[in-house]
Amino acid sequence: MNLKSEISERAKASQKLIEESLKENLEKIVLASQKIASAIKAGNKLLVFGNGGSASQAQHLSAEFVNRMVMERKPLASIALTTDTSILTSISNDRGFDEIFTIQLKALAKKGDIALGISTSGNSPNVIKALKLAGEMSLYRIGLAGAPGSKIGEFSELCLWTDSKSTPRIQEAHLVIGHIICELVDLILFGEKPDEKE
Repeated sequence: MNLKSEISERAKASQKLIEESLKENLEKIVLASQKIASAIKAGNKLLVFGNGGSASQAQHLSAEFVNRMVMERKPLASIALTTDTSILTSISNDRGFDEIFTIQLKALAKKGDIALGISTSGNSPNVIKALKLAGEMSLYRIGLAGAPGSKIGEFSELCLWTDSKSTPRIQEAHLVIGHIICELVDLILFGEKPDEKE
């Protein structure tokens, strides 16, 4: 086994999927960024959730919004529903794991917020339940998923697909998409600073 060759193959696969995903989702990325920017400007917030690697993606994305991505600007309202172990374990214990995000949405969400559900399979029951509830609560729903055709598309008003069956490659593409969305939201809300122009 040639480990250097394995590294090269994985890097090429990741780069290829990222390029394809950005091309296929170009208009959706713009629309997602505009929707999130409009919601935040109106005093609403972004609520992000997922399981496992997608949970870490949710936390990562919310951190970029609350702290900053690249430019210095005021904090933007975003909550990852994956971070409070007391809430997550109490809901799981008392009501079931499928309810960990729905209960938090009932407590924290309001009309006009954005719900962003992340699932590499696109079929995570707790993510689907949360997006369904988000629709009933008049939140705008964005899905971020793997290959097209999964359930998440049924419960999202806007779904960004990453056409692969490889979980690591999907998550790498999701990271890039999340970063770009955050940067575009910054540009929409604050414009470019002089020292960031080429």
